[in-house]
Amino acid sequence: MRNNLSKITLLFVIGTIIYSCSLVKRVPESKKLLTKNEVFVNDELNKEDRVNNLVVQQPNTKFLNYPFGLTLYNTARPNPDSSYQVWLNKKPNRIKRLNQLLSPKQVERLGKSFFVSGIHRFMKETGEAPVIIDERKALKSKDRLSGYYYNNGYIRNKVSMTIDSVGNKRGKVVYKVTTGKPYFIDSIFKYIESPVVDSLYSIQESITFIKKGDQYNFSNFDNERKRITQYLRNNGVYHFQESNIKYNAIFDDSTQKMNIDLKIEDRYVKNGDELVKKTFSIYKISQVNIFTNNTSKKESNQFNDSVSYRNFTIYSAGKLKYKPKAITNAIFIEKGKLFSDNDRTLTSKSLSNLKVFNYPNIEYIEDPNDTTKTSLIANIYLISKPKYVWQPSFDITTSDVQELGISGRMAFTWRNLFKRAEIFELAAKGNIGSSKDLANPNNVFFNISEYGIEGKLSFPRIVFPANTRKIIRKEMLPTTNANISLTSQRNIGLDKENLTGVFNYSWIPKQKHTFRFDLLNIQFIKNLNPENYFNVYTSSYNTLNDLAQTYNVDPANLENGNLTTQGAVNFIDDVQNGVTSLSPSDTEYKTIRSIGERRIRLIENNLIVSSGITFFRNTKANLLDNNFYSIRTKIESAGNVLSLLADSKNEDLNQNGNKTMFGIEYSQYIKGEVDYIKHWDFGKKNTLAMRAFAGIAVPFGNAQSIPFSRSYFSGGSNDNRGWQAYSLGPGRSGGINDFNEANFKLAYSLEYRFRVGGNFHSAFFADIGNIWNIFDNITDEDYTFNGFSSFEDLAVGSGIGLRYDFDFFVFRFDLGYKAYDPGREMGDRWLKGINFSKTVLNFGINYPF
Repeated sequence: MRNNLSKITLLFVIGTIIYSCSLVKRVPESKKLLTKNEVFVNDELNKEDRVNNLVVQQPNTKFLNYPFGLTLYNTARPNPDSSYQVWLNKKPNRIKRLNQLLSPKQVERLGKSFFVSGIHRFMKETGEAPVIIDERKALKSKDRLSGYYYNNGYIRNKVSMTIDSVGNKRGKVVYKVTTGKPYFIDSIFKYIESPVVDSLYSIQESITFIKKGDQYNFSNFDNERKRITQYLRNNGVYHFQESNIKYNAIFDDSTQKMNIDLKIEDRYVKNGDELVKKTFSIYKISQVNIFTNNTSKKESNQFNDSVSYRNFTIYSAGKLKYKPKAITNAIFIEKGKLFSDNDRTLTSKSLSNLKVFNYPNIEYIEDPNDTTKTSLIANIYLISKPKYVWQPSFDITTSDVQELGISGRMAFTWRNLFKRAEIFELAAKGNIGSSKDLANPNNVFFNISEYGIEGKLSFPRIVFPANTRKIIRKEMLPTTNANISLTSQRNIGLDKENLTGVFNYSWIPKQKHTFRFDLLNIQFIKNLNPENYFNVYTSSYNTLNDLAQTYNVDPANLENGNLTTQGAVNFIDDVQNGVTSLSPSDTEYKTIRSIGERRIRLIENNLIVSSGITFFRNTKANLLDNNFYSIRTKIESAGNVLSLLADSKNEDLNQNGNKTMFGIEYSQYIKGEVDYIKHWDFGKKNTLAMRAFAGIAVPFGNAQSIPFSRSYFSGGSNDNRGWQAYSLGPGRSGGINDFNEANFKLAYSLEYRFRVGGNFHSAFFADIGNIWNIFDNITDEDYTFNGFSSFEDLAVGSGIGLRYDFDFFVFRFDLGYKAYDPGREMGDRWLKGINFSKTVLNFGINYPF
């Protein structure tokens, strides 16, 4: 035993030495690999990211405390092309033998192939070069730390920096900050030269960011400078700039207080060879000119048509192709109004929202005809996008249900259809795919096909009989959309035809807020091949077939000892009609009845006419912002209009005793959803992401259940990754059906994302959630939500993911495991799915949330 322990210890020591040496193999002599930065603030180690991220040089990225990126870089040969030439010339006859197999050019190209030199270039580009301690960058970090504490009120702070050796060609940089006492604002004085600016500033002086008694903070001064500038420029002070605002600070070191002088000087203008001061003035808009043409070269534009409309003058090269109101409704710069940056921004957004022009160019010039020199002429230059666009597209996709899909789409776009910036799009689409989830007796690879046609008409305004401008103002960028589509799905399954029509409105009441109101959403789903149900839902069939071996009494339902497709239907009827020995209290009876009810629900045709409103808020500032949240809420109601029409039409009730329209039982329900996403940025490309979702759809009136297309499922690459899509739930039932769904869902996901090296990223994740039946026709307690006790049925999936960032999209590969499986018996649920053989593979494009 002692000998074995000695051998293990020796192997561990040798491995540690080899590992330690391999990390510094690309570090030059007399240089040091940066292993750590330490920042001490007042003799205490500071671990705040906002402070440590000020250090310019950061150590190589580590995953599970191992520098994979650095190891990958070190593994690559520094000069693979030269190494190949050395290998070629190492033996005299090697080139001759290769030339007998390949041509001389092929031998030369072999050295540039991926397996000879390309793989090494890939490893160098994907990996991370060793971070060598650079004293100049360390000194720059020292200055940044000092500046940071200065800007936060520690005016007399002191920072020192030392580079310490921590082993062979390794080092760390230690920064020591002594902050001293903070300084506070004691008094504020203002000196404003222009009376106009002084008058405007006094109106909002009380909402300043700089307040007496506050600790000095540079960001408050910066924000105040921006606030003053925006306020003045939105109230007519055209020439005002941030640079016109200056601050002087007088420090009293004995009391750690400071007096602030706010100084706003008049602007300087050039008068010949001299710069002279000129007071600021308030400017008004005297003219608004709109130029529409197909060229961006304003000097070559020949405008031979013009129209005057509501104090706007519209010029055009050739006949004007737009109705004047369509353009002027999108313009907020108006004659007689004060100059305003907000009006210019709104005008740019609104014109871009029309989607018939490129981004507009807006310029202001002083009106030469105004003797007071306080008027501006606004010139707006618009370049039309092509009126007709023919856009083909081709995609290869994969999903949880469809292993491989090939789709194509041909779209024709017609801009400015009725000369009021309307956009009409007509598209034809088709898809063929392969799925293992569908019955495939002939073993056909492409066993899914779908084709359809879609028309969409978009209006850059609210189209409604009543005037809505007081409620939805034009600065909210309102849009009306009318869509209609018809698709036909053919596969070795039920086959469906789907007719959809949507009429909705969308608007932006304020920045980062969006509303969408579906006035009318119509969906008609027709199943073309319902008799093929048990060829598609094989799990349901297998359950019935197993039970039929014991309880079936009619040999006509069997063929070769197994249920026929129609025999499975007959067997369900026999059980419910009391022909078999099963009684309603038996578990097997309940299982068979549940399968029968589900079959009837999934093969029935659906007519859904709904209305709904969706609110969305997203605080994400830009693509690089990883510290934000978004929330989406939706309320939808279906069947109320049809209920009124059905009463007046007075059709006969169907076999279920429900009302119909055109012979089809219509759906009636109310549905609500909340989806919340939050990201925390920890720096160094480390992010914590969280998502919480809750949704419920309650049938009422003419319905006892929710249509399949409006129900919820759980599992899959964007949900609980420990289960495949549709395989989790409902409740503790164990996901026994082929496609498990219900009308109530709770979901929560937490994911820690971090960079491994190069463009490779990884994540640890945990997903919690399930689906249940509630307030519908399902009564089995294994499937239903039964109050707080049902929280024991929340499934927990966990795992690890690997992602590669291609800049324009992220390829995602997640390994999910069942950490807590509510489908198992109580006491046997935890960690039974944590096994490599039970890994659930999830592929996806971009992040799940």
